[in-house]
Amino acid sequence: MSVEDLNGTGLRALNDEGPVTMLNLVKLREHALDGSGSGWDAYLRYSAATMPMIKARGGTVLWSGRAEAVALGAAAQGDWDFVVLVRYPSRAAFLDMVTSTEYETEANPHRLNGAQAHLIIATTELYGKFKDA
Repeated sequence: MSVEDLNGTGLRALNDEGPVTMLNLVKLREHALDGSGSGWDAYLRYSAATMPMIKARGGTVLWSGRAEAVALGAAAQGDWDFVVLVRYPSRAAFLDMVTSTEYETEANPHRLNGAQAHLIIATTELYGKFKDA
């Protein structure tokens, strides 16, 4: 789980004419790999480092919350601790952030220390309160 896991080719192949909302699913480690507290502590450091990078590229966190239980579907597929929706003005803005030296050196180490698994799914909004008019 590192920036090398980035599907940049797949994202660049998609239409990039408008905003993208990234669905983040996070499974936290019990203890941070570097011994600096819990996985949650490390993920909070990641979030603090990443927020200015997201905002600098015109992005925003729409929603975040604790994943509690699978309500429908295979329970084993829902083993996540935390969910975040982050909206970027474009896929290019997201790619610019996660491929930056700043992200690689200041944010990603905290993500790797805190997250046992981190899945990010690029979504295109079809309906919702955030849909552009």
